[in-house]
Amino acid sequence: MLGPNPATLLRRVTCRLILVVLGLVCVRAAAATPAPEITAERQEVTERGAVFSGHVQFRDEDLLLTADRAEYDTASDTVTASGHVVYTRGSVRLLADKIVVHRTTRTFAANSIRLGSYPYYIEGSSAQGNRNEITVMHARVTYGEPGPWQPTARADVITVEPATKRIRTEGAQVGIGPALPLPFPKLQQSLGDPLLSGVTMTGGYRGSLGAYLDGGIRLPVAPGIKVGGDLGYYTARGLLFGPGATYTNPTDPDSLHGLFRSGYINDHGDKKTDILGRPVPENRGFVEWEHVQSINDHLTLNGELNYWRDSEVLRDFRPREFFPVQQPDNFVEATYANANSFVSVFTRFAPNSFELVQQRLPEVRFDLLPIALPGGFVERFNASLAELREDPLPTSPATITLLGAPPSPASSAAAASWTTRSPMPDGPLVPLRATRLDAYYSVMRPIAPTKWFTLSPVVGARVTNYSDTAGAPQSGGYTRTLGEVGADAELRTSGTFAYQNDAWHIDGLRHLFTPKISYRYIPEAEKGQAYIPAIDRETFSTYLQPLGLGDVRNIDELHATNTLRLEFDNALQTHDGKAGTRDLLTFNVADDFRFHREPGQRDASEIQTELAAMPARWLEFGLYNSFDPQTFTLREFNSGITIRDGRAWTVRFANNFLRHQLQDYLVDARARLNEQYDVLAQLRYDQTKHRFTEQSYGIVQNLANTWRVSYLVSFYSGRSRESGFGFSIQIDTVRF
Repeated sequence: MLGPNPATLLRRVTCRLILVVLGLVCVRAAAATPAPEITAERQEVTERGAVFSGHVQFRDEDLLLTADRAEYDTASDTVTASGHVVYTRGSVRLLADKIVVHRTTRTFAANSIRLGSYPYYIEGSSAQGNRNEITVMHARVTYGEPGPWQPTARADVITVEPATKRIRTEGAQVGIGPALPLPFPKLQQSLGDPLLSGVTMTGGYRGSLGAYLDGGIRLPVAPGIKVGGDLGYYTARGLLFGPGATYTNPTDPDSLHGLFRSGYINDHGDKKTDILGRPVPENRGFVEWEHVQSINDHLTLNGELNYWRDSEVLRDFRPREFFPVQQPDNFVEATYANANSFVSVFTRFAPNSFELVQQRLPEVRFDLLPIALPGGFVERFNASLAELREDPLPTSPATITLLGAPPSPASSAAAASWTTRSPMPDGPLVPLRATRLDAYYSVMRPIAPTKWFTLSPVVGARVTNYSDTAGAPQSGGYTRTLGEVGADAELRTSGTFAYQNDAWHIDGLRHLFTPKISYRYIPEAEKGQAYIPAIDRETFSTYLQPLGLGDVRNIDELHATNTLRLEFDNALQTHDGKAGTRDLLTFNVADDFRFHREPGQRDASEIQTELAAMPARWLEFGLYNSFDPQTFTLREFNSGITIRDGRAWTVRFANNFLRHQLQDYLVDARARLNEQYDVLAQLRYDQTKHRFTEQSYGIVQNLANTWRVSYLVSFYSGRSRESGFGFSIQIDTVRF
């Protein structure tokens, strides 16, 4: 290998000698500041210092400066560079026509700059800054490379904070490409977020709404706070508008986050009737607020507010938000947790007039987690004091209205999350009120003769007092005392198999088989029903309910229990290099055997079966089944299978079946055509009506890696409010 060119070597040696001489004559030679390193093709010593030209490189600690020409002033300890200047410090890279670097103060000033700090591009007339921040004057900032579709802001001043990865603006105008219609006095934005990450836009046509254009924006005004609003115009309805905001803790989003949105419209279209058959009012609106906060290691605060002026306002104007949750909830809860207990204050209120709500105004609760006692015993205790209230509906519906099929579940949890959108037909006809003091205590004695078997006998008692109950046998209310005895047994077995399959990423198999038996005897649980307002009562569910007296939620409407539950849990696992183990299949079966039955009940409940299979990353299958063994009747069957080929395509087949209620099928498919376009289709077929209730076909476009534009055509059949045809164009920001 040849050594360096002698001329080049001589220039480098000369350059270093010049720096040594400059350091000796510099007034600040005695200071601790280390000398910089400068290399160039040519150098010249002057009275003030030195001049370097030709591929100049200036290195000073973490700073790298390249230019065509540079002057070093020993008196002021500054470097002035010009011609194709590139200033690099950490993740910040700045290009300029001219720059002056002050070594003593670690500051700089530059003209005609271009600044890159991924994913932002900033240009301006001048800039000055230091290690912590850079201020750009008369600036323009673009998310990504400048282009006609990129989010852009023009501002009098833009300040970049490389350490905190944030930018601030003053006197800004925000928009897309050259169009900057939105004035905004101040913006604060994380460098990791798109400039217009809170922008949504939808346009299209629906027969019930007419042609419409609906948009929303949330702009950052402070660290973690974005403020804006939503605005939509519907030719058949009018103008819908309202403010909105999101907030979070910028340093720890899990500790605090929330959102607020609202809308108001003077609806001049065909509004029809609400869920109770009442005319929908002309002035319509909604307010929604969600809040999740961990105040410290012990105290958390959660809340949710959903005020709807009428039951159909979100269904008409915000269907994507409405159909997943058709009955809004309103609550605030504060919880204080210790090592083995927690105290909570929970309030549920009813701002809406179209739904039944079991209000708690409030409920104060104490829970003692299971604690070991001498002799191997384990105790459990909880107590609560609640002011309960439930107001009747203005009109009781005669039937339950189904507003479309539930989502196809891959597990019982997904199936349980779906509810029909209807107040309870058996709700109260008069207001219900109760002040309830409730306490539960139990003692368990786990017996584990081996590592693979555990038997836990349990005894417990629950005392509930209802104050000022109408018709109570004694003044001041009614007190109910109940006891329970029972046991829980669990047998844990396992087996391993040396099976390998590279195609399915299987590295050995382990089968876990866990039979469980639970028994509870709770006699005379229905006593006192004549005096107890049935506020926390039974609700419709196709799943086995908790057996234990301390776990049931319908404590105002209990029934005597003498039940044995048999359950078999299976899990098939394989070794996973990242997660340790990976479930390939879970299969659980459970059934109740009732020695005491309520009217209409059978000796045995329906057999509940859950199956979830994930044998490979490209295949998922889920199933829930409820089967009556005495009549050989299938009561409920929900299933879903998803097949995917990486990012190329995904298809899902699913069904929902609930005897005498629902039977539908779903196909949901998506395929990638190229880097820009995806196609999608969704079909839902109602077997009971022999028709497609929904057909949706669309194209999704990736625009400049910043916007996701969805073009969707939909056809509906059987819905009472929506029209049969809809077309929409929706624009969302792409999240990185």
